[in-house]
Amino acid sequence: MSDTLVAKYGEARLPRYTSYPTAPAFSPVVGPEQYAHGLSDVAAAGPVSVYLHVPFCRSMCWYCGCHTTITRQDAPVLEYLDVLSQEIELVSQAARNEVPVRNVHFGGGTPTIMKPDEFSSLMNKLKSAFQFTNDCSVAVEIDPRTLSGAMIAALGENGVDRASLGVQSFDPVVQKAINRIQSFEQTHAAVTGLRGYGVTSINFDLIYGLPYQTIQSCIETVRTAVELRPERFAVFGYAHVPAFKKHQRLIDEAALPDATQRNEQAEAIARELESAGYVRVGLDHFALPDDQLAIASFSGTLRRNFQGYTTDECETLIGLGASAIGRLPDGYVQNHVALGRYAERIASGILATAKGYGLTDEDKFRARVIERLMCDFKVDLAKLGAEDGYDVGFLIERNDRLDSLLSDGVVTLENGCVTVSKEHRFMVRAVAAAFDAYFGSFGRTHSKAA
Repeated sequence: MSDTLVAKYGEARLPRYTSYPTAPAFSPVVGPEQYAHGLSDVAAAGPVSVYLHVPFCRSMCWYCGCHTTITRQDAPVLEYLDVLSQEIELVSQAARNEVPVRNVHFGGGTPTIMKPDEFSSLMNKLKSAFQFTNDCSVAVEIDPRTLSGAMIAALGENGVDRASLGVQSFDPVVQKAINRIQSFEQTHAAVTGLRGYGVTSINFDLIYGLPYQTIQSCIETVRTAVELRPERFAVFGYAHVPAFKKHQRLIDEAALPDATQRNEQAEAIARELESAGYVRVGLDHFALPDDQLAIASFSGTLRRNFQGYTTDECETLIGLGASAIGRLPDGYVQNHVALGRYAERIASGILATAKGYGLTDEDKFRARVIERLMCDFKVDLAKLGAEDGYDVGFLIERNDRLDSLLSDGVVTLENGCVTVSKEHRFMVRAVAAAFDAYFGSFGRTHSKAA
């Protein structure tokens, strides 16, 4: 692998492309009225997914890039859950109480900061406001350090069948440097308890590029983690943005690996997981061969959304809670990030939408192109163009980003098909950016072919 290419593409600040367009394109032009109008037609679009954001943690992990608030007290959480219940009512009313729900995902923060009875009450609220399908799947993000036996029981009793556990690294030196001390025993207890209550799919989050992290410590973390045989792994690179996340200033920048070292760590983790029997899925996920994520990757039906790679086929995502992003068939909406502003809107009986984006036909086409690149590392532009009624020449001609990738050997272009070379797959976000009309200087609109 050329260090020049790693430096050229690996150090760039690129979107993760969990949506298209990405959040920087969102505008206050889309507000509560537009969202309410969109919700009125949601039921006709088929089953939906629901995401609930719980923005609280007991302590701050210094690497964290999420919207979360540290609280030692339960009162702020209780107050927030009350507002969240009110928002569920408002959304349900706007959608005419007719929304079929196939997937529910609790994210954060730490959703399991709730007490068991609070989680049960919130689930009952959701079931009364929406129509859960018989095959509805419920997922929860978990911090194993604070997960109690009573909470595990509540999760199981309320139909949770998927759980994502934060692990990051088992290296004690790295854990101290990021202010997250988590033993293998804590993680083991959480996995054993969850499996005992019917959670059939468990994901571990790992991070590379952390302070004092080495290739060997990454390998040892994987070897320890696979002893618990989670169905999936999500492996992310640490994004150091202390200008936006002030707590990241507590991290020793001199101890952070450079772009080449980060890439070596990522590839070492990938090799170790593959040798343990996991299938590489997309850019940064891994799954056991019989897991639905791996099957979707093999069959070309893998999708990508705000949770990363997924088998979720729902075209609508209802986002609930402060900062939550939702997706309607014709656009995106995002709630106010500030807890006070979010609560104020809901208390006034107004949807908490702060901004959003209305999709054009070209946006939807580009979104398909980018999703296939992110999922399959290749895209048949000619085929997609024929399906959507576009002459794809406008995507290729005078595209300086794509020309650079072609000349560097990162991609090939043959018969209208763009393919990312196997050894350069970690650069796929740079390839996706070449088809992003809102990223950098490249971007022109184009009407459909006659």
